[in-house]
Amino acid sequence: MSSAATRPADPDDLWSVDEHLEDILSTVHALEPIELQLLDAQGCVLVDDVTVPVSLPPFDNSSMDGYAVRVADVAGAGEEFPAVLEVVGDVAAGAADPVRVGPGQAARIMTGAPLPPGAEAVVPVEWTDGGLGEGPVSGMRARSTAPEGAEGHVHVYRPAEARAHVRAKGSDVKAGDLALEAGTILGPPQIALLAAIGRGTVRVRPRPRVVVVSTGSELVQPGEQLAGGQIYDSNSFALTAAARDAGAIAYRVGAVADDAETLRSTIEDQLIRADLLVTTGGVSVGAYDVVKEALAYAADADEAGGGVEFRKLAMQPGKPQGFGSIGPDHTPLLALPGNPVSSYVSFELFVRPAIRALMGLTDLHRPRARAVLKADGALRSPKGRRQFLRGAYADGEVTPVGGAGSHLIAALAQADALIVVPEDMESVEPGSEVEVVLLG
Repeated sequence: MSSAATRPADPDDLWSVDEHLEDILSTVHALEPIELQLLDAQGCVLVDDVTVPVSLPPFDNSSMDGYAVRVADVAGAGEEFPAVLEVVGDVAAGAADPVRVGPGQAARIMTGAPLPPGAEAVVPVEWTDGGLGEGPVSGMRARSTAPEGAEGHVHVYRPAEARAHVRAKGSDVKAGDLALEAGTILGPPQIALLAAIGRGTVRVRPRPRVVVVSTGSELVQPGEQLAGGQIYDSNSFALTAAARDAGAIAYRVGAVADDAETLRSTIEDQLIRADLLVTTGGVSVGAYDVVKEALAYAADADEAGGGVEFRKLAMQPGKPQGFGSIGPDHTPLLALPGNPVSSYVSFELFVRPAIRALMGLTDLHRPRARAVLKADGALRSPKGRRQFLRGAYADGEVTPVGGAGSHLIAALAQADALIVVPEDMESVEPGSEVEVVLLG
């Protein structure tokens, strides 16, 4: 684990939020690039710029079902005096050697089919009689059911300008253009573009694998029966979902009882599938805070440089925190508090940026904004602590949701922002401008 230049000299001193975050981000580095098939690369970050090898579309093609014509042959066409053209064949999508359209001729053409030689425009089938001689039609008959097949004559009732209903070669992107920049997260549209330009694989940084472990003998899994003194394990679900939302492949480990050896063994078993470990609970100063007991060890012979350091932060909620590395690969581990709100706020401030750093992104943090505080009374904040209060943000205003208690998870479900009260402020009056962290 690296040492932040600004870390407190006395281990009992409080770390600031920024010092703790700096220590994490100076240690966590982007995962090594790998080559993946397109669908396996979804959600990953592109490592290299991708240029277009072939123009899209690669040839002039029709944007309508209709007839490929020469402009001069349909000039002046109308309902009363339609242009009558000889139909010389069909041009279907995928046609490699389309028919040639000469003077006084037309070719039936389907959407996406290449514009045949000699043709200058496409008239939609709705502008014609479809070759049936019975006035305008509403659609193109299938070739197998059209009485004239691909032959006969077609009446055209409207003129067409040059290039009408023709999608030009390279009108989407041209060969040599930059398709996607390095650092792009590959979503469905980006994968579609890669496929369209013929890329079967792509070099990306893989989505980090995050293992979430909750601790506490009082925890019961949802769906099971509660006994006296027990509560349901919500933290592991919240943090696993949050890790996935941040872009990770996340695995949830059910609650581990308050036994240091069991916890240590569980964490070591998970190392094989983890790029980042997150624990919740057991980092305070209680007699049963087993995460500290299990992981607060000095570097030993088989894990040179390993170890997890526990510290107190000048923040509320989330004062107790742990950070370090474990195992032969020095897998980073963040130990978060057990109270649900403390755990979630800590994730947003510290774990989410770490996940995005592992992905190779440069934009690590949630967006922030300034907002006018709407509240019934002043917000109080402990001196010397940076407080993060849940809030509902809309139209440049933010309203507190719930109280300051770190156990109030129902209020968290109603919040879409965190109200930031700086360390040097003990009170914020309604109508004041505050900073908010937007949670999406």
